[in-house]
Amino acid sequence: MRATINILFASMTMGVFLATQAASAQDAVEEMNNLPNPYKRIYPWAHMPAGLSWGQVIGVEPGPDGNLYVLHRCFEGSCVDRDEPPILVFEPSGEFVRGWGEGLFIRPHGFHIDPEGNVWATDDRAHVVFKFSAHGELLMTLGRHGVSGDGPNVFDQPTDVLVAPNGNLFVANGHGMGANRVINLAGNGTFIKAWGSTGTGEGEFDIPHALAMDSQGRLFVGDRNNARIQIFDQNGEYIDQWTQFGRPSGLFITPDDTLYVADNQSFGVLNPGVKKGIRVGSAQDGALRYLIEDLEATSLEEAGAEGVGVDVEGNVYGAVVRRMMLEKHERL
Repeated sequence: MRATINILFASMTMGVFLATQAASAQDAVEEMNNLPNPYKRIYPWAHMPAGLSWGQVIGVEPGPDGNLYVLHRCFEGSCVDRDEPPILVFEPSGEFVRGWGEGLFIRPHGFHIDPEGNVWATDDRAHVVFKFSAHGELLMTLGRHGVSGDGPNVFDQPTDVLVAPNGNLFVANGHGMGANRVINLAGNGTFIKAWGSTGTGEGEFDIPHALAMDSQGRLFVGDRNNARIQIFDQNGEYIDQWTQFGRPSGLFITPDDTLYVADNQSFGVLNPGVKKGIRVGSAQDGALRYLIEDLEATSLEEAGAEGVGVDVEGNVYGAVVRRMMLEKHERL
């Protein structure tokens, strides 16, 4: 009799625990979905020159010159045998300034503008990282074109690149079946260290898809398939992880430590019930503030902005792969 009572009590306790967990998960989903949106969407944004059309837009960042720099995958989702420039520059008004990069890329992916105005881009099919001047001069190529690996001088499907204030580089690797790790390099490309492996634990990754750095010098890694942001110091030591921003495809942190996270893979089986869009919060404590809900926020397909950037006036730009456009979200 006593054993029966103990079993019933254990069953009831487990039931209460599971119900509590479910309620907590639902509360988290509601918090992520029911945020205000103080932005007005303008789409498509920017005036493309005659004869040039958007491809899959994957990256967008402002430069110190005040212009907006955009990375797209040419018209067919690949730049192989295409004559469109994958890197485009626009004035704040949306007027086209210049473009470059024809013949260099297979599939553009990661994008970053450093404080000196240099333009960095990764190619996750060619396994290389390019550094350009703000006017398109190729200054450096890191990695070996077409060669992947986990050694110190090669990349494996590099998804993003970031320049730290001291000039060191961080490169996220592992789009698909690639090696899931972050590589730290000196500014000249000399290998310093690497960390990470495939998994769900602290310091492990499943498609580290985006990089950003806050005012404290902490490195934010969008660990997309694990639906979390992992935070490290610049030596690769784990600090924290946040799950309240959805499945992070793109990250951007402004000087006041506002964190912008592009989530274009949620809602379906990958992250049930969580709407797609750009979530805005604090890079200091992870508090959520706003949700710029996507036009296809409840689509079961991958949709919405995959890359995100913010200009000095606080306008938010979404690089949209599926709809092949650049969206501007003006702060009201």
